[in-house]
Amino acid sequence: MGTSTVLGTRALNRATLARQLLLDRAELPALDAVAHLGGLQAQEPQEPFVGLWSRLSAFDPSVLSDLLTGRKVVRTHLMRRTVHLVTADDVLAWRGRHTAMLRQRVLGTYRRELSGVDLDELAAAGRAVMADGEPRTMTELARAVAGRWPEPGPRPLGEMLIAALVPMAQLPPRGLWRTRAGVRNVMLSDWLGREVDPPAENGSDPVGQALVLRYLAAFGPAASADLRAWCGLAGLPAAITAVRARGELVAFRDERGRELLDLPDAPRPDPDTPAPVRFLPAFDNAVLGYHDRGRIIDDVHRGLSVAGERVVLVDGRVAATWTVTKDDTVTVTPLHGFSRTDRTAVAQEGQALAAFLSDDDSDRVRITEPGP
Repeated sequence: MGTSTVLGTRALNRATLARQLLLDRAELPALDAVAHLGGLQAQEPQEPFVGLWSRLSAFDPSVLSDLLTGRKVVRTHLMRRTVHLVTADDVLAWRGRHTAMLRQRVLGTYRRELSGVDLDELAAAGRAVMADGEPRTMTELARAVAGRWPEPGPRPLGEMLIAALVPMAQLPPRGLWRTRAGVRNVMLSDWLGREVDPPAENGSDPVGQALVLRYLAAFGPAASADLRAWCGLAGLPAAITAVRARGELVAFRDERGRELLDLPDAPRPDPDTPAPVRFLPAFDNAVLGYHDRGRIIDDVHRGLSVAGERVVLVDGRVAATWTVTKDDTVTVTPLHGFSRTDRTAVAQEGQALAAFLSDDDSDRVRITEPGP
């Protein structure tokens, strides 16, 4: 297929909802859903539970907790140097491909503080400390190596070690259902029983090519800039070219003329397909997974997507924010007025969410007046 076919914003919206399991709740095991989505953003530990509840037809939060304790999924720094919940198989396959990006992102914050530090030596020192398999906080690890590098201070050393130099897993109980716990880290190799896969030596970048296909399966159709916005990796044009040369991609245009890539047989629903109300957690993939987020959120509200606001989709687009009060009431603040039909649908889905979050102790929903 050539690049003459134009996909409008509504068509892209419905494709995104379908790929993100938001058009119809999927009958998938939680592990398969995490894999399909390429991981879930998880710096807020409880948010992935809402993300999967909104996507799966029979989601039991204890199953996700069991996947964490059973070492089938892992909390770790990965895409964009943010904490993600990813499958063990994916983190072992992908982490080595992300190392250079992770280093550069930490240096983007602490370049001056770390200017005199040999990062390879720092990595070796960090591995030596963690070799005993004991869980440590970032501060504990930083202090353990600070005698050799006293100038940077513990924060720059710790962030470079934990987020970039030494592949780490954040241990449970961090991230378990209804559990509050601080971050304790162990090396991924100790937690999962093998080292992360090394980068390919021949420059063929099989991981980059796999990331292209996996991203499009969960987010397409999308531009190369969208792919980069999702994973943070700059060096994927060659991978896109290689996948394209094998005839594994089709191309479209959006209304601005940008080229959009996709998998030939991936779902692209009719733009008029009804879209149900969905409550999304903070930093949800469906919003953050694009450079151009216009398919799902208006530009005037784009700041919500990076501010950690939980959002409500109405007719497939961000139309409100939501919070939960201490008495387990889901409070919805519309960004604009709701029709009577939409208000009813939001209230019904909000009641179901309140019941999920409270173990059926509450179905209270309050819809406020639209925000300023």
